[in-house]
Amino acid sequence: MTALTARVTEPAPPPPPDARTPKGRGIELTLLAGAVLISVLGHLYVGLADTGHLPRPGGRYAGGLAAAALLAHLAVRFRASYADPLLLPIAVLLNGLGLVLIQRLDLATPGESGAGDQLRWSALGVVLFVLVVAGLRDHRALQKYAYLSVAAALALMLVPVLFPAVNGAHIWIRFAGLSFQPGEFAKILLAVFFAAYLAANRTALALTGRRIFWKLRLLPGRVLGPILAIWLLSVGVLVLERDLGTSLLFFGLFVIMLFTATGRIGWIAIGLVLAALGAYAVGTLEPHVHGRVDDWLNPFASIERGEGPGQLAQSLFSFAAGGLLGAGLGHGQSFLIGFAAKSDFVLATAGEELGLVGLTAILLLYGLLVSRGFRAGLALRDPFGRLLATGLASIIALQVFVIAGGVTGLIPLTGMAMPFLAQGGSSVVTNWIIVALLVRLSDNARRPRPAESAGEGAG
Repeated sequence: MTALTARVTEPAPPPPPDARTPKGRGIELTLLAGAVLISVLGHLYVGLADTGHLPRPGGRYAGGLAAAALLAHLAVRFRASYADPLLLPIAVLLNGLGLVLIQRLDLATPGESGAGDQLRWSALGVVLFVLVVAGLRDHRALQKYAYLSVAAALALMLVPVLFPAVNGAHIWIRFAGLSFQPGEFAKILLAVFFAAYLAANRTALALTGRRIFWKLRLLPGRVLGPILAIWLLSVGVLVLERDLGTSLLFFGLFVIMLFTATGRIGWIAIGLVLAALGAYAVGTLEPHVHGRVDDWLNPFASIERGEGPGQLAQSLFSFAAGGLLGAGLGHGQSFLIGFAAKSDFVLATAGEELGLVGLTAILLLYGLLVSRGFRAGLALRDPFGRLLATGLASIIALQVFVIAGGVTGLIPLTGMAMPFLAQGGSSVVTNWIIVALLVRLSDNARRPRPAESAGEGAG
């Protein structure tokens, strides 16, 4: 009996000295090879469907995509060796599929070279990915630049007001034949500011305030005032620019990060109520938005008037024509949507030519990318890193929801770019930076802590 008691109370032996957290770099390299192969096969299939023979520059395309993927992999292998092995392959696959879809639409619109521009912007995005992964050794260094980040974000959002509107919105800077959307980079800077401020004030946000209903507390102005003012200012600038899609993105980002910092579900309820009131007010008073709401409520009105299908109606026709397995790359008619087919409505091309199966696979890739970002946040111990990972993953999730909901008729159109998939240089570069930051955060989350492990074993 004594021996049995001694055996039960005896502490568990420490793990063997050679037990290590798996890095997953071999898995990452294998998945990258598969992502490159899928993209190259799509590129060859599009050329074969258009001309009846394989495109000649196919080897150059495959070599360039493989070189970019290998460069990014080497940066992760040597600078963030414990990073999540799924983040980079998902980004490469989505970027490659986007290039295939844009190339397919280029063939239906002679004289346009969207795929070439997208390829150059993607190359720049990969270079910035490498620089961020290699140069940022500790994500906590960003916390020191919180107010510099928010100042830069507001400046980036204000500059386009000085330039002419494009498609009814002041969100572009056009200079010397190049176009640039500064608001894309502002969302990363605002995520850094929100994470730093909320991390520094999380105790006051969670424990102070006057109870007004059930578990809902009214926070004191000295705590909530600065971040609320920054958020209102940023959203006000975007409303002035008529960039309501990004306004919705920033609002959702603010509410999600505030909920993450405080753990109070009441902020979600307040956010939904305020979003509904704001959407009703803007949709009623702003003519440009009011027109989009009318199109959403009755997408076939233009057909009934004898004017032909509008963009949303044509998008719905594309999804319906795709069916379960799709018409095949190069065999759809989604280019009839018009100038927005490669940007706002690129998902309609995927739905028509890849079918419900292909569209579901793309959405699952986005879901997996977001979930791995959330997982990295949950594994981090510092509040800033946890909030930053949550914010960056939420940016991708909100964009996918807003865009997919718009082109399928779930919500009114907002005019944003699908991450990695749609044509947009600023968008693809920004998304590569987001993935680089998530790689850095996941590396810090998964990296073993020798001192803590030794302490636990000794205890």
